[in-house]
Amino acid sequence: MPIIDAHGLARTFTSRRRSVEAVRGVDLAVQPGEIVGFLGPNGAGKTTTLRMLTTLLRPTSGTATVAGSDLLRDPVGVRRRIGYVPQAIGVTAGGTDPNCLVGEELAIQGRLYRLSAAQAAERARLLTDQLELTGLEQRLCKTLSGGQRRRLDIALGLIHSPVVVFLDEPTTGLDPQSRSNLWDHIRGLREKLGTTVFLTTHYLEEADALCDRVLVIDHGKIIAEGVPDELKRRISGDVVTLSVNGDQSRATAILGRHPGVREISADGRAIRMTVEHGEEALPGMLRALDADGISMASIQLARPTLDDVFLTLTGRSLRDDSPQGGAAPDPDDDHALTGAGRS
Repeated sequence: MPIIDAHGLARTFTSRRRSVEAVRGVDLAVQPGEIVGFLGPNGAGKTTTLRMLTTLLRPTSGTATVAGSDLLRDPVGVRRRIGYVPQAIGVTAGGTDPNCLVGEELAIQGRLYRLSAAQAAERARLLTDQLELTGLEQRLCKTLSGGQRRRLDIALGLIHSPVVVFLDEPTTGLDPQSRSNLWDHIRGLREKLGTTVFLTTHYLEEADALCDRVLVIDHGKIIAEGVPDELKRRISGDVVTLSVNGDQSRATAILGRHPGVREISADGRAIRMTVEHGEEALPGMLRALDADGISMASIQLARPTLDDVFLTLTGRSLRDDSPQGGAAPDPDDDHALTGAGRS
């Protein structure tokens, strides 16, 4: 049974001047123990969907169950069983009081979730060890590095032992080493604590490195989902570039007839093809060229990226923050919109 199960989830922001359909009927299911990435540019409906699933924003329509509780009928039940780590924007941003001690922050968060003092202390010890915060308990939060602050934010979201945790842009603003370190800890949430992880990210390599499955949202709708490698192959294909010794036009015609070739173009001596399962198709291509007396000068096989997938689906980069083609604007850009939240 899915730990997150949403059907027709939608959210419209309204004002006296206009209405914006930020999310337009999202269906999604997340299984226990999955790490799922939710991808999309600003304005696509990504964080609005996240805010609905975490009860911070009431859906205009649709239904969902999260961690066994109905999103609309039992939002308190949802909150008791989930963790939520919001975006960290700026040097001291996050869920912490900069003038509070790390240990105090964890203890207070545990008591807010009605843990006893002993239970909160035990969870804090477990999480400081799991997230490499041991020895920092007596440090002021404002003295922590960016990576340490983000790990503390995650610890705060896990203090009550949630079955699922929502991470909104967890590594934004971190240096590459801190980002890689945090990836290891996010993997550990599932491997060591059994936590289901639902995360949003703008870093394509992050989704590739962490996620069992990705969901791509654009214009308020999910437009693709799947295992990253399978999604890249299915939607974008592999890119094969050949240079030949001989008649390029004849080589292009031969290769264009080969099974699995989706697109082919020639530029100078190079022939560029989009091919399904490039490593499997290459031997047959080379045999066909050799049979016609055409020899190879060079060959290159390139794997697609998740950005290639997004470009194929939408015609724009995942990191393109400018809404295009009728994309819903980010509600934060219009403070007159009722209940606006960053999407």
